Amino acid sequence: MVVIFAVAAMVLWRERGPSPTDYVTVPAERGSIVQAVTATGTVNPVVTVQVGSYVSGPIVKIQCDFNTEVKKGQICAKIDPRPYELAVEQARASLANAQAQLKKDEATLAYDKLEYSRNSALLKENVVSQDTVDGAKSTAAQAAAQVELDRANIQQQSASLHAAEVNLGFTDIISPVDGTVVLRNVDVGQTVAASFQTPTLFLIAQDLTRMQVDASVSESDVGPVLAGQRAEFTVDAFPQHPFEGTVSQVRQAPITVQNVVTYDVVIAVSNPELLLKPGMTANARVVVAERDNVLKVPLQALRFSPDDSGDPGDRTQRRGDHVASLWVLGGKTLRRVSVVRGLDDGTSVEIVSGLQAGAQVVVDESAGASANKKPGLAQPRMGGLHHF
Repeated sequence: MVVIFAVAAMVLWRERGPSPTDYVTVPAERGSIVQAVTATGTVNPVVTVQVGSYVSGPIVKIQCDFNTEVKKGQICAKIDPRPYELAVEQARASLANAQAQLKKDEATLAYDKLEYSRNSALLKENVVSQDTVDGAKSTAAQAAAQVELDRANIQQQSASLHAAEVNLGFTDIISPVDGTVVLRNVDVGQTVAASFQTPTLFLIAQDLTRMQVDASVSESDVGPVLAGQRAEFTVDAFPQHPFEGTVSQVRQAPITVQNVVTYDVVIAVSNPELLLKPGMTANARVVVAERDNVLKVPLQALRFSPDDSGDPGDRTQRRGDHVASLWVLGGKTLRRVSVVRGLDDGTSVEIVSGLQAGAQVVVDESAGASANKKPGLAQPRMGGLHHF
């Protein structure tokens, strides 16, 4: 009995082969590969003008509010003009006084010239002395200098009057452009103090039908981003409504926050329906490369390798790599194929050569076959499940 059991166990052991292995495959198919750079940004108007005040004083009138459509030159607010009106009146009075002083000194100059001429004639007849003539000449010259001084004073007073009138004009806070008021920082009765930094009273967006997205792209991704590339983005207000735009500028100035360097990529977008509002958060996607009708396989296929192949597989694929390898299942035969890879979008990769459309590409082992070898790695995926 012992011999019989030993022989039976040996026969069973010899007849038992290796346990069958299940593989998850996906057919190689044609489609589009889109390589894109993702970023987060903010929707902003293309041109935003900050309207401030050059003079100080209390606000007595406001004619523009949030969302007000304004025209260039339209008055949006009024600062109390009375102190500046007084300054204008004082400047005008000073100018009038200078003009009157000029007329007086011109009359004095005319008399001094006449007296000098008369004394010069009397000197020839020896009626007056040379000293009298010299004194009359000096007096006439002083009168002429005083007239010139009066004229310069008139110019100075004219400039002071003009400055006072300009300051009076600055009490009208006007819109410098056509646009929409998106921010108002003042109310009636509030005092505006114009010092070294001009306060911002209104923020006017010139044209809300033309917007831009200022997207922050990391330094590792900004390399292939160029002006003119197509971009698309969504905002939280319209998650199912993708917006399309074009990269208009890749700004060279780095932005460093907590040792993380990013660059501002400006995406121009049309906003005819005014759906986009300033300040919205945009989840942008810039298409840096795109190819249609190419043979593609899942990117996971390049990383797969059978446990008993002794080959670590292509587990370090980088953007610059071209030659790769994958495993194809034909019938019950598993074979390795060398291919030339192209673009990848993070999920699929383009196969330039080395593979035919429809080939069953192995992407993983089934969970049952590799439970004892690779716990948690293999999961059932799209495609066929083959057993041999």
